[in-house]
Amino acid sequence: MKRKFSISEVVNILLALAIVVIVAQNHIHGNKHANTQTTLDSKENVTLSTIHERKSVRNFIPRKMVSKEDILSLVKAGMAAPTARNAQPWEIIAITDTHALNVLGANLPYAKMLAQAGAAIIVCGNMNNALEGDAQAYWIQDCSAATQNILLAAESMGLGAVWTGVFPIQDRVLTVKEALHLPSEIIPLAVIPIGYPTGVDKAKVKFTETKLHWEKW
Repeated sequence: MKRKFSISEVVNILLALAIVVIVAQNHIHGNKHANTQTTLDSKENVTLSTIHERKSVRNFIPRKMVSKEDILSLVKAGMAAPTARNAQPWEIIAITDTHALNVLGANLPYAKMLAQAGAAIIVCGNMNNALEGDAQAYWIQDCSAATQNILLAAESMGLGAVWTGVFPIQDRVLTVKEALHLPSEIIPLAVIPIGYPTGVDKAKVKFTETKLHWEKW
């Protein structure tokens, strides 16, 4: 014979079930929050780690090829940079041809490592897309931001890269223009050798507390 529950017993059972459900939901929500927070913290740490681990790589495993897919990823990272009024005045040239790398390496005084690099990315400014008047010079900042993005992306991908300056040294500008047949409105800002690092080059700690000024000088 089945036992009949009193109204008070039924109420107590329902309350107990409700408590179990609430506790379970809080546990799940807490785990989700913890996982989300961990993910956010991890992402932040990965970004900061890449920034602090970035180094100027001048020693590459000789001519180890950099895939076009990796180069495309680097270029996309470069073009994700901030730009004044969204002018995007950059033009980017990717080079994997050994002869072209050798020519640039032989004629640019601080880019000799191109003789071992697997590729190079040249970040240029297009004066037709630059802002007008005094604001035209913002192309330098825009293209510099793109260059830094490429360097950080290379670090994050296990590649090595180094910023070798071209503009405003006119003989270097002319060297790159002649080697790559650049039209007059295109000004090369930087040549970035890309390759697989030998491990010789190490990151440097550059933070100097005395150069940080709070609120005023």
